Amino acid sequence: MKVLVAIDESEGGLYALQWALENLFFHHETAEGSPVITVVHVQPHFQPPHTAIPVGPVIFATPAVMDSVKKAQEESAFEVVSRATKLCEQHMIKPEMMVIRGNPKEMIVEAVEDMNADLLVVGSRGLGQIKRAFLGSVSDYCVHHAKCPVLIVRPQKHSNK
Repeated sequence: MKVLVAIDESEGGLYALQWALENLFFHHETAEGSPVITVVHVQPHFQPPHTAIPVGPVIFATPAVMDSVKKAQEESAFEVVSRATKLCEQHMIKPEMMVIRGNPKEMIVEAVEDMNADLLVVGSRGLGQIKRAFLGSVSDYCVHHAKCPVLIVRPQKHSNK
């Protein structure tokens, strides 16, 4: 079974990976027929700021700003992959790691198709109905467009007792 786990920098993304490692992968030596896991992190393209107001100055990002943002994105991707790798090592699982650029919704679905995944695991940020309507939901998009079953892992609610 080929399992693709999509992660981002949120705790929900790493929790989805942890859940998959604890519930889909049994602690045994890698043998033929055991699940193969690929962890994918999608880095969105940098959208230079601009104004939509027809009156007033138009703001453009300078090359120095663009380079600074790209460096920050690379550092963020490295941190996400490092955290995911450590989590997998704790469970004695050696995953394939992928960092790709683009629209997260579309790139995750494309990665599922490219690797012919049997299962996609994604986290849930728990957006409310209004935010989800405006921002869209990566998990919702994947459920409707991925060509394999999609497991959405909701973060655990902590009770205050």
